[in-house]
Amino acid sequence: MQTGVLRVLRATAASWWRHRELRRTGQLKMARQLERETVLRDLGYLKQAALLPNAHVICGEGGTFLHLGWTTVSTLAPIERFPLAALAVARGTPFIDIRPVTDVIAFANLPRVARDGSVDPEPWGPGRSVSLTDYIDMVEGLGARIANDPRPRQSV
Repeated sequence: MQTGVLRVLRATAASWWRHRELRRTGQLKMARQLERETVLRDLGYLKQAALLPNAHVICGEGGTFLHLGWTTVSTLAPIERFPLAALAVARGTPFIDIRPVTDVIAFANLPRVARDGSVDPEPWGPGRSVSLTDYIDMVEGLGARIANDPRPRQSV
């Protein structure tokens, strides 16, 4: 693991209000233990983001979400203020910026991304799901910006 990644995760864990409060009240051992657990958990999320076929980051007006199959990690802040998501994107996880999307009704009616990489044989109706690449095609048509695009390049 790169030391820069660990440095960011450690600084983020140490800056959490709960950990700062423990340090302020002299409970250094407890603060360090919780910070270690937080860093290890976040490292696990980064590893999952690198390995799972449909892992992706979405950033919209409602915040930033790191989707990892059955787990979603989120914050109400934009991606610039969510270090874990920013690290995942920097390491190659697909990033979907839906802030430019203006048709919220069409966006809300999109199917979800399949959690485990599988695709529903009949992708319509409640609970429908599609592959990440199909989802990216759909949101890009609504105006979303894509980084780390996992779709195969089309040559003209």
